[in-house]
Amino acid sequence: MKEIKAKTIISPFFGQSGDFKSYTYNPYRGCQHGCIYCDSRSLCYGIDDFEDISYKGNAIDLLKRELGRKTTKGIINTGSMSDPYMPAEEKLELTRRSLQVIADYRFGVQIITKSDLVTRDLGLLKRLSKTYCCIVFTLTTVDDPLARIVEPAAPLPSKRLQAMRTLFENGIDVGVAMMPILPFIQDNRENISSIVSAAAKAGAGFIYSSMGMTLRDRQREYYYSRLDESFPGLRERYERAFADSYSCRSLHSRILMNVLMNAAQDHGVSLRSFGELSRKPDFEDQIRLF
Repeated sequence: MKEIKAKTIISPFFGQSGDFKSYTYNPYRGCQHGCIYCDSRSLCYGIDDFEDISYKGNAIDLLKRELGRKTTKGIINTGSMSDPYMPAEEKLELTRRSLQVIADYRFGVQIITKSDLVTRDLGLLKRLSKTYCCIVFTLTTVDDPLARIVEPAAPLPSKRLQAMRTLFENGIDVGVAMMPILPFIQDNRENISSIVSAAAKAGAGFIYSSMGMTLRDRQREYYYSRLDESFPGLRERYERAFADSYSCRSLHSRILMNVLMNAAQDHGVSLRSFGELSRKPDFEDQIRLF
């Protein structure tokens, strides 16, 4: 792990819906969770060794400066490139200190994570929820033994579901990112249905999903090497089905989307697109009133 200095710390996020401003923020580079499928290993992101973690030592000062210059309030999105609650966060508390700054400047926040460490910051999340706060837990399976293989250093799905329930019971909006769904491993009816059922019981209000995964350059090489270790012979099925394609949709994606829609309807969970918020931020209503 090493400290680096960033030149800027937030950038526009174009995936968000709505008229308000939205930004991405990542105080870390790389990730300690070791998920075998992670797209962020791809060459285009410029991280040579994804397990070699860097933290931005000037992140808090930059965040204060850049938020202070914004004339319009918005949503800060974090967790798209590296998990803001990876094990290093327990000691460094970069994410915790960032949330304090975001709350001070009355911005909203949306966090994507695989970690139950997020519950440590419950008090801050409650404060942020007065403007907007949503925690999205990635769940590609609720089978703990399978998760130990495909997400070897991440907290188990059972831990994430417990954390989700804790946040929900404390008034925090929670949802699920059901992505990626790994072809030939997780793309079956039972897996999709069990995720929806478990998420609903834990308080999830919405799910966004992708019935497949991405594979390009270094990401593909790493993923296939892990398949050779844990799922012998599966690499050949991928090569026959997808060749060099970047987007690898499940061969059963249409069937599985129907399974998802029916399960979501049965359990009262909304289906959303990536970046769609669970509700309007309070500052949007305040701006309209003004």
